[in-house]
Amino acid sequence: MQHHDRIILAAEAAGEVLVCDEGLSFWGGVDPDTGRVIDAHHPAHGQDLAGRVVLMPTSRGSCSGSGVLLQLALSGLAPAALVFREAEEILTLGALIAARMFDRPLAVLHLSPESYAALAKERRAEITGTCLRAGALDIALSPVTPGDLGLDAGDRERLSGASGRAVQLAQEVLGTMAAVQGAARLIDVSRGHIDGCILAHDANLIFAEAMAGMGARVAIPTTINAISVDRQGWQGRGVPPVFGTKASRLADAYVRMGAAPSFTCAPYQGVSVPHRGEVIGWSESNAVIYANSVLGARTAKHPDYLDLFIAMTGRAPETGVYLDANRVAEVVIDVDAPEGADDALWPLLGWLAGLRAPDRVPLLRGVAALAPRPDDLRALCAAFGTTSASALLHVEGVTPEGDVPPQPGPPTLRITRDDIARAWAEFNRGPEVVELVAIGSPHASLSELRAFDAALAGRSCAPGVSAILTVGRDVLEGARAEGLLDRLEAAGVQVIPDLCWCSITEPVFPPAARTLMTNSGKYAHYAPGLSARAVRFGSIAACAQAAVTGRTETAPPAWLA
Repeated sequence: MQHHDRIILAAEAAGEVLVCDEGLSFWGGVDPDTGRVIDAHHPAHGQDLAGRVVLMPTSRGSCSGSGVLLQLALSGLAPAALVFREAEEILTLGALIAARMFDRPLAVLHLSPESYAALAKERRAEITGTCLRAGALDIALSPVTPGDLGLDAGDRERLSGASGRAVQLAQEVLGTMAAVQGAARLIDVSRGHIDGCILAHDANLIFAEAMAGMGARVAIPTTINAISVDRQGWQGRGVPPVFGTKASRLADAYVRMGAAPSFTCAPYQGVSVPHRGEVIGWSESNAVIYANSVLGARTAKHPDYLDLFIAMTGRAPETGVYLDANRVAEVVIDVDAPEGADDALWPLLGWLAGLRAPDRVPLLRGVAALAPRPDDLRALCAAFGTTSASALLHVEGVTPEGDVPPQPGPPTLRITRDDIARAWAEFNRGPEVVELVAIGSPHASLSELRAFDAALAGRSCAPGVSAILTVGRDVLEGARAEGLLDRLEAAGVQVIPDLCWCSITEPVFPPAARTLMTNSGKYAHYAPGLSARAVRFGSIAACAQAAVTGRTETAPPAWLA
C-alpha cells in the first residue's frame, strides 16, 4: 500500500479532517477572501477550509482554482493540507507556486484508495516530514521528484539557468508537475492560452507582475483569456479606479510578456483556431474541452500559472489527453433526448454528463439526430467543465472522435428526460421577476448575438431590466460591421468586450439586480456563489423575452413538460 501513498509537496501540517465526497472547483466554489465553500451545489457548501486537512477525490471545474489557492496561501487562509485519491493538477500547481515563489508551503498528498478511506474516518491528522499520522494510522509517504523525466537539449539548457531565472523557474515547475502527472517526457506545443488574467484576487496580479519583473517572455503564439474590465472603456462604466487600474495592470503584465491582447475566453472563435490533431497548451476549462472535443486538437486542462510556463518554454508534460490511450471514452451515457428541444438542452446535458463522469471521458449517445451547432457544442462543453475534471467528451456521430469505440466493457449510464427536467429546476431556483439578463459565458458568438437580436424582434428592454452580452473583440467588430451592434444598443442592450460573466463585478454588474437570467449552464452553476444573486436559466429566446418583459416563465419549457 505504502508505495501508492505519496507526498507531492512537503510541509508540516496538522488540523481537523474535512472530507469532501465530491470534487470541488476552488474558482467559483471557494471564496478567495475567506476560504469558505460558496458553491451552492456542493455538499460542503458553507464549510471553512482554512487550516483543515481537506480530503477530496480530485478537484474539478475551472483552471483558475490554482490562483484561488495561491490567494488563500498568501493571506493565511489555505487548508493545512490537501489530500487526493486520484490524479489532481490544478490545486497542486497553486500549492507549488505558493511554496516555490512565495515561501507559503502547504502539504499536498496523493493516497491510495485504502489509505484515503482510512484517513476519512479520522477527526484530526498530522503530517511531519514524510509521515502521516491520524488516530491509529501511521502512513509512510514517498516523496515525488522529477526522477527519470526525459529532457531534450532545450529542456536542459533552460534548466541550467542560461536563459535567465524566469525560464529556469518555468522549467523547474514543469518538471515537478510532469512527475506529479506521471509523465515520462515533455513535448512541444504550438500555441498557448493564458487563463490567470482575471483580477479575482490580488494573487494573480502579484504572480504576473513578479514574472514580468523577472523578464519572462512567451516563446510561442499565445492568447489571453477574458479579463476583469473592458480594457479600453472601463473608466466610463463607473468602475472604481483602484480596481480598474489593478485589472489593467494584470492584463498589461501578460501583454508585456508577449501575449496577444485577445481578452477572450473563447479563443476558438476566430482568434486562435487549432486544427485537428494539433498539440497545444491551453488553459481555461471551456476552451480546453471545446478544443479537445469539438476541434479534435490536443491539450491537457492546464492550471493557471502553468499555462504561462508552457507558453514561455513551448513545452508541456506528455500526459492526460495528449496520449491516444487517454482519449478513448471510459463511460457511455445514453441520452433520452426530448423532441423539439431548444438551445437550453445543451447546457443541461453538459452539466448532467459531468455529474455522471466527474473524472472520466464520456461518450454521449442518442443526440446526433438533433444536429447540434457549434454554439450548442460550446454550451455543452462549458457546462460539462463545471461538474467534471475531464478535459474531453465525445458525442457519437457528431464530434471528431465520437465514433471511436470506447474502452472494452465500459459502464453505460443514462440521462433521462426526468433527469433533464430536474437539472432545469436546479438552475431555476430564482423568482419570476428578472432584473438582469446575462449572456456570454463563455463569450457570446456572432450567431448568438444575431439570435438574441432576432428574438427581441424590434422590442426594447423593459424599464429596470439590464441586458448585458459579453463578447470577444473580433465578435464585437463583426457585430459593428453588419449593423447588429447598433440595433442591440438601440434596444437597450449592452455589448461589452474583454470581460466575462465569471469576472464581472459591480457596478458593471447592476447592483440593484436581485435575480439574473442566463442561457449559460456554466454561469447558472457558478453565479449563486460568485454574485450572491438568484438565478433563472433558459434559451436565448427565453432570455430575450425576459429582457423585454422583466419576467420569466416559472414552468419548464414545453419540450420538458
